Amino acid sequence: MFRTPNHGYDGDTNSSPSPPRRFGTCAVVLVLVLLAAGCGGSDQSTLSPESHASSEIAQLWWVMLAASAVIFGVVLVLIAAALLRRRGPEAPPDTRAGGGLWIPAIGGVAIPIVLLVALFALTLNTLPATSPTAQTGVLTVKVTGRQWFWDVEYPGAGVRTANELHVPVGQTVNVEVTSGDVIHSFWVPELNRKIDMIPGRVNTVQLEADRAGTYRGQCAEFCGLQHAHMAFFVIAQPRAEFDRWLAAEARPAPRPATHELERGQQVFLGSACVYCHTIAGTNASGTIGPDLTHFGSRLAIGAATIPNTRGYLGGWILDPQHLKPGNKMPGTDLSGAELQVLIDYLESLR
Repeated sequence: MFRTPNHGYDGDTNSSPSPPRRFGTCAVVLVLVLLAAGCGGSDQSTLSPESHASSEIAQLWWVMLAASAVIFGVVLVLIAAALLRRRGPEAPPDTRAGGGLWIPAIGGVAIPIVLLVALFALTLNTLPATSPTAQTGVLTVKVTGRQWFWDVEYPGAGVRTANELHVPVGQTVNVEVTSGDVIHSFWVPELNRKIDMIPGRVNTVQLEADRAGTYRGQCAEFCGLQHAHMAFFVIAQPRAEFDRWLAAEARPAPRPATHELERGQQVFLGSACVYCHTIAGTNASGTIGPDLTHFGSRLAIGAATIPNTRGYLGGWILDPQHLKPGNKMPGTDLSGAELQVLIDYLESLR
């Protein structure tokens, strides 16, 4: 049972206790912390643009923020003026025809119309920078949203991967998106706008990174229990490095080089994993889950839910529901020795 602190009593049993003085300070600090948390995180922010499209979006955002701040300030000034005027001597009524209509006519109609039209024009001016344009010789990547991971294909190279898009720096990439189940939304804040992924329909967004780096993307449409844990990475690389990555991804998985890796492969092929996952060059050809052909080179597991390290990988194999409740991967019943050789094998897939 909670008790109200005995602050502010003056000895009168009929008086109500006043709230602690620290309450106001704590409330202010809490608000500042929440604001800082909301504004922080430059690794996934529209206000940290790394492309021409996202720069246009950020510029429009700042203009809208400035306009909103000015309007809000003017409203506060008018409210303050009205309150102060009521405290003073009552002014005689304005008997002139229409004498009291200029404030609502200008402030309530004319100014909002001008501002809204200006912001609408700026928005229309921003649309071409964020919309796909017809270009020849552009790399195309197909992304399918699934509950809950991203299926990624490079159709021109015969490459299939998951939860990561590699793109060349300074070059336009057509990303064709769709969904295999429910509506998702593909969004890389630092590179372009969000776009819906709708079953049975293909939408296109273009990405063009200004510099090399790793950019985090996110599903921006509620798609079920694990919507918040459905992220991905866009890895922008210099053209030569990207070409090497694409050529390596097009090759089948490397053959086990040691007896321990062979044992790990047999554990994988003898388990239920083969019904959901593909490893090119083996009998595993499932398409329900992510392609694991070059799994060892990926940054994260479970659509960027946890890092791709040995410890997390072991926990993910044995009990994925503990790390990502509601995902569609069942746990795998393995002995300690089997788990270790399986992890060795998966880490060797590069």
